[in-house]
Amino acid sequence: MSPIPAEACRRILIVTDAWRPQINGVVRTLESVGRELSAAGHEVAFLTPERFWTLPVPTYPEVRISIASFGAVSRHIEAVEPYHIHIATEGPLGLLARQYCLNRGLGFTTSFHTRFPEYLAMRVPVPQDWSYGYLRWFHAAAARTMVPTPSLRDELLARGFADLHLWSRGVDGARFRPGAKTQFHDLHGPHLLYVGRVAAEKNVEAFLDLDVVGTKIVVGDGPDCARLMKAHPQAVFLGYRHGEELGELYRSADVLVFPSLTDTFGNVITEALASGTPVAAFPVTGPRDVLSDPKAGALDNDLGVAVTRALKLDRADARAHGERFTWAASAAQFLGALEPLHVPMRQLAATA
Repeated sequence: MSPIPAEACRRILIVTDAWRPQINGVVRTLESVGRELSAAGHEVAFLTPERFWTLPVPTYPEVRISIASFGAVSRHIEAVEPYHIHIATEGPLGLLARQYCLNRGLGFTTSFHTRFPEYLAMRVPVPQDWSYGYLRWFHAAAARTMVPTPSLRDELLARGFADLHLWSRGVDGARFRPGAKTQFHDLHGPHLLYVGRVAAEKNVEAFLDLDVVGTKIVVGDGPDCARLMKAHPQAVFLGYRHGEELGELYRSADVLVFPSLTDTFGNVITEALASGTPVAAFPVTGPRDVLSDPKAGALDNDLGVAVTRALKLDRADARAHGERFTWAASAAQFLGALEPLHVPMRQLAATA
């Protein structure tokens, strides 16, 4: 089997430990890019925890880890017969797929989505250097590792990672679009919105602690939700929202407040921008990459100052900046970074 020409159909296997029913940027990104690639005529298959028994992660039950065997993962890969293998996460499935590729001398790519060292250190006393050592080892075997922003690329290079390739994110501009304010009419304005997991790594309390005028509205759920609801009874907690309802919430907010200090991109930022809603955030990796136009959002080490500035921005400028991010462009970046297997899958099966 010769290498597949760039213009031809590719058969791509994406291995991920993060999958439905999880609601996060990793799942949203993989699903959106998969749809774009399929629409362009490529064959996309996923190896996910749906195929295996899973166990909940302690202290974070909505995240589950797979109980899979090397044989089961191997059989699935061989059944797909991919031209490219992309390992999206560093969990149990990612480890087994990585080992399969190394055992057979197959080329593959990986991606860095989540700051697990920081997240883990918030829950158990594991030094971040140890966790980053594991991640560096994991990704070093790949032909290249895809990262969402230039800032993260520079950080990882400084930590000893290599062969990093930019893979940005997109937004559904049809679902997330400007429109009339249909929500929050019974709440005192301005309406300040947070969207995402309600967990320690998201720094939601920095948003809820702000001394600013208006109503704070939280869309999402997670392990910190009950505690924060009790500590901040003046805030409005709506739980998860999806589809058109989520779009209406974005359009009805005056500002999206993004308090995270650890996100690698921040998909909700582009969703808010596409809806015409300015964003307030800290000047850290993710926000400072996405909010490159100061007319679309405000960055400040004082989050309250950022909110005040964001309230003065023009919603049309936020929408214009949000339109720069498309899933078609993201899928093209992803496709361009993939690595051929180098050894045909049929040949492997014949000699196994």
